[in-house]
Amino acid sequence: MEEWYHYVLLIVVGFAVGFINTVAGGGTLLSLPVLIFLGLPPSVANGTNRVAIVIQTAFATAGFKSKGVTTFPFNTYLGASALIGAIIGASIAVDIDGAVFNKILAVIMIAVILIIIFKPKTNLKDVHERLTGKYLWLGMLAFFFFGIYGGFINAGLGFIIILFLHFFNHMSLVRANATKVAVVCIYTLSALVVFILNDK
Repeated sequence: MEEWYHYVLLIVVGFAVGFINTVAGGGTLLSLPVLIFLGLPPSVANGTNRVAIVIQTAFATAGFKSKGVTTFPFNTYLGASALIGAIIGASIAVDIDGAVFNKILAVIMIAVILIIIFKPKTNLKDVHERLTGKYLWLGMLAFFFFGIYGGFINAGLGFIIILFLHFFNHMSLVRANATKVAVVCIYTLSALVVFILNDK
């Protein structure tokens, strides 16, 4: 029988993760360890976490769009590329040993914390966005690899995506965030299907 405080913890963490992911990213760094702490096998926790991510990013995308903030079709191109990568990453994740996964998660958590602490200053001003030509194609290539990582574990990727879009594509932080939630929603759907098909 589950302890009552488990449900309270899940509700509190759910609200916190939703806020973190919408504002910047990195909510999985909180939700995934909590799910594992509550007793779920790592691969099942990884798959379960995708359900929340899909719902949260879908609502966030709709929210940004309702405010007139959208980068369509650029976000769709990146999402399609990341989707392919996510299938590869999720296929690896469903078969990985639980102990190995926990060690990888620990290393990633430390790495992302260091990135957050030492991140470059985001101070681009009056710079035109770069969304076509080589910036689109190189962006799609980068997002293919982002998708592999996202499909595998996803932890901290939202924050990295925002930095990439800001510095490489010269997006404002708001538009980068709007693009991020749309792309994450797209590739997480494909990863979720892989987890479901493998009973995770």
